[in-house]
Amino acid sequence: MREYIEERALAIAEYMIEHRATVRLTAQKFGVSKSTVHKDIVERLPQINRMLAKCAREVLDINKSERHIRGGLATKEKYLHQK
Repeated sequence: MREYIEERALAIAEYMIEHRATVRLTAQKFGVSKSTVHKDIVERLPQINRMLAKCAREVLDINKSERHIRGGLATKEKYLHQK
């Protein structure tokens, strides 16, 4: 694996863990796609640093379990502003 990809995967994981950031926010911060963030966390990071990968995966799982709530809140806000 190329060195800059490893460095990016580590930086992405550290950012996600520190800020409890979603994949979308992390992708915006690093200027990459959501697919790249997901692949870095799920596939590449375990080969580089297993402990960091485990922590980042926990954040990913938490965000996944909460996303339906965030979507509902966003829809509620949208319709409150339309009235």
